[in-house]
Amino acid sequence: MQITVVGYGNVGAGMVKQLSAAGHSVTVTGRQMENAEKVATQYGARSAPLASASDNAELIVLAVPYDSVAAALDALGTLDGKVVVDVTNPLTSDYMGLTIGHTTSAAEEIAKLTGASVVKAFNTLFAQVLGEGPVFPSQAASVFVASDDAAAKERVVAVAGSMGFSTIDAGGLKNARYLEAVAGLNIYLGYGAGLGTQISPTWITR
Repeated sequence: MQITVVGYGNVGAGMVKQLSAAGHSVTVTGRQMENAEKVATQYGARSAPLASASDNAELIVLAVPYDSVAAALDALGTLDGKVVVDVTNPLTSDYMGLTIGHTTSAAEEIAKLTGASVVKAFNTLFAQVLGEGPVFPSQAASVFVASDDAAAKERVVAVAGSMGFSTIDAGGLKNARYLEAVAGLNIYLGYGAGLGTQISPTWITR
């Protein structure tokens, strides 16, 4: 699949690494092209300026800080008919809280800014888990997937599966409010409670 990753930080680089390893054709983009080129070269992807990076993309992954999303979407141009994967969390400056919640979510706010189908996914995973890969000693890490567009959700489920992750259908995009809170809890457990970054939330059934 043709996938554009917007962002070249730890999360973006982890997504590029795993998507490329899964055999997808990956383009990296961002405000500073030298950083995008560095990540692209490292993981066998290509780089492109924001203005053209989404032209042939079947999937666009937003892996930038939530506060930078509006500017990134504006620079990407019209995304009508495309699928956007929101990996962001609306974190406070100390990473120990969320700036929005209860009545909306980062994903729902992003959906207001674009004509694309927005899918919430991968946001509950630490960058370190993305970088190392999905397999834990007992099972694969889970990707929760929420969207109001069933076809877009299926596409993201397929991509996550190709990367080796297990997937959990998290319902409609409104449920991103819960997923972003789960991410906040994961961050607390990893850093505040000292469990480290090689942890990942999931649900188990009998």
